[in-house]
Amino acid sequence: QVQLVESGGGLVQPGGSLRLSCAASGMRFSRYALGWYRQAPGKQRELVAIITSGGSTNYADSVKGRFTISRDNAKNTVYLQMNTLKPEDTAVYYCNSQLGPIEYWGQGAQVTVSS
Repeated sequence: QVQLVESGGGLVQPGGSLRLSCAASGMRFSRYALGWYRQAPGKQRELVAIITSGGSTNYADSVKGRFTISRDNAKNTVYLQMNTLKPEDTAVYYCNSQLGPIEYWGQGAQVTVSS
């Protein structure tokens, strides 16, 4: 059974940093593209960052230069380092894995940026 488990969310002040982790099990992790999505209250879920099986990355314009996605295939874990956080980054962050038509989601981690 495939599981994606996010951790590292929480409350942080504007300008602060957080690192999200997503640990995967039950899948051939290294073959999957991995992504982080977020959904703010009243808004649609949006792509934040993605990393391919080969290590190529892509980011939403709103987070470029502030967020970094990385993966550790030995630990079956994908990370999202978030720096210079803004109140508009407040959302539930979801981990996603995709290989062709096969897709899995984590349960989500709340990130709140507030003073």
